[in-house]
Amino acid sequence: MRSATPKVLHTLAGRSMLGHALASAQALEPGRVVVVVRHEREKVAEHVTQVAPGALIADQDAIPGTGRAVQVAMSALDASAQAGAVAALDGPGAPGSASGVLLEGAIVVIAGDVPLLDAGTLGELLAAHHADGNAVTVLTTELEDATGYGRILREPGTGDVLGIVEHKDATEEQREVREINSSIYVFDAAVLRGALGRLGRDNAQGEVYLTDVLAIARGDGGHVRALRTDDPFVVEGVNDRVQLAVLRAELNRRLLEDWMREGVTVVDPATTWVDVDVELERDVTILPGTQLLGATVVREGATVGPDTTLTDVEVGARATVTRTHGSLAVIGEKASVGPYAYLRPGTVLGRKGKIGTFVETKNAQIGEGSKVPHLSYIGDATIGEHSNVGAASVTVNYDGVHKHRTTIGSHARTGADNMFVAPVTVGDGAYTGAGSVIRRDVPAGALGVSAGAQRNIEGWVARSRPGTPAAEAARAVTGPTSVTGTTSQPGTTSGAGGQGAHELSPQARAELERAATAAKGVPVTPPPRCRTSRHIFPSRTPRPVAAPTRRTRDDRHRLPRRREATGRRLRPGAHRPRRVRGERAGHRAGADDGLRLRERRDLHALR
Repeated sequence: MRSATPKVLHTLAGRSMLGHALASAQALEPGRVVVVVRHEREKVAEHVTQVAPGALIADQDAIPGTGRAVQVAMSALDASAQAGAVAALDGPGAPGSASGVLLEGAIVVIAGDVPLLDAGTLGELLAAHHADGNAVTVLTTELEDATGYGRILREPGTGDVLGIVEHKDATEEQREVREINSSIYVFDAAVLRGALGRLGRDNAQGEVYLTDVLAIARGDGGHVRALRTDDPFVVEGVNDRVQLAVLRAELNRRLLEDWMREGVTVVDPATTWVDVDVELERDVTILPGTQLLGATVVREGATVGPDTTLTDVEVGARATVTRTHGSLAVIGEKASVGPYAYLRPGTVLGRKGKIGTFVETKNAQIGEGSKVPHLSYIGDATIGEHSNVGAASVTVNYDGVHKHRTTIGSHARTGADNMFVAPVTVGDGAYTGAGSVIRRDVPAGALGVSAGAQRNIEGWVARSRPGTPAAEAARAVTGPTSVTGTTSQPGTTSGAGGQGAHELSPQARAELERAATAAKGVPVTPPPRCRTSRHIFPSRTPRPVAAPTRRTRDDRHRLPRRREATGRRLRPGAHRPRRVRGERAGHRAGADDGLRLRERRDLHALR
């Protein structure tokens, strides 16, 4: 198999190959089941305890061969029989009273890599063994190419089995035989026990062959017969992934054929896959691209697919599940799920409920008739009956450490783009506004709103994004806009008191009033964000500033005498001409400063 996984643990139709063998064996209702393990013992034994807790596990030692495997299995079965005999005694009994107890009856031997072997075929083999009183009965089939298989050698006339010869040990004449050994047998316990002690390793592979038991039993006078099946897939083994894929497809085809004969519609069997433990009722419709896995149950009249994968999901009668991935979830009767929904474990959708497009749910109980239609995440939540959750809603259930629960009552209506910060409760019949972040409980019948009031800034695009496609589109509707923000459409008057001023927002009207006042040359109070009016809106002509003069050597000599005369230190820079605020380093105010200030004033008026 070229895999880290042991061969018998590779899966098909929801079970490992070993799981299929154990299921067929347990269908016979045996007294005891023993599994012989060797390669990857720990992984295989752990798997056995999961799928067949009552099975015994026997370890094969370093001696190779199927005969050695059955030897250790018989030892485990005899020990189990003795333990059962001791337990059945009323008292402690005489010493060694159970030591002679040995297993009796029929022993069925099954290979662990024959996954399509079914309980019906095993039952026929066991019935033929008892009916003919055989010492050994072997299941066989015929193949066009028997390369690699042991050949069945029959007695001419009677048809009894003379023996089985392995492919490597067979002669050219024996290799022409097409009837092959399936490695599936029924032995009489006493015959098998006696023959196992006489097995050797004198063969091409140096192994203990179980097939040698047939010749020994016949030599002891027992009847050795074969039951031939016409279905080679039933006894076909797996040695690589190619053979596994072939048997997987064949098993799926058989499962779908059985369900279609039971009244299930499978639109495209080639793209539909079901596991062996799936249950389907009549009038179920499975659309293309659907996989029903695990213990999924689909009730009568439901439709699943296309492109849907459900694992351990229960789908109610007449429900519809479209393009959905779900696991460990329950979908109620007449409910609707999808398309593109994701149902995580713990999701329970009530009767006639809806989980819509691009919705993910986890550990959520959604009541009868309630809907989560679009683009939402509902996790760790309980929603009552006949409620509606708006699009793009999220239950914020995780605080970074713990998960918390959101509860929405019955007949509630929550707006689009809501965040429910758990733990939080929205009562029965309550509403929430679109765009709200619900952090506190909303009482029954109340409206929960957390968004602030909207304000519109008229003409913002024309002023801030002139020349853009957005500005051109707006101008096509509103007409050309002046720099003051007023429209010059016929029948309207520009300015703050114009005919259309009442249609503007308070902010826009205030801007127009300031612009009109500035245009008249009247000083106005600056907006709150501006600096003091002395710098931008001078109320008087600024004082002329003396031109900078070069300081002479005598000036530098006079400075210390001035400090001595006054007795205090001059403020640094006091002897220099005063700078006007806003000048850059190395610049002195010149005669054109007044012009620049007037330009600033005019620019603000335009704004």
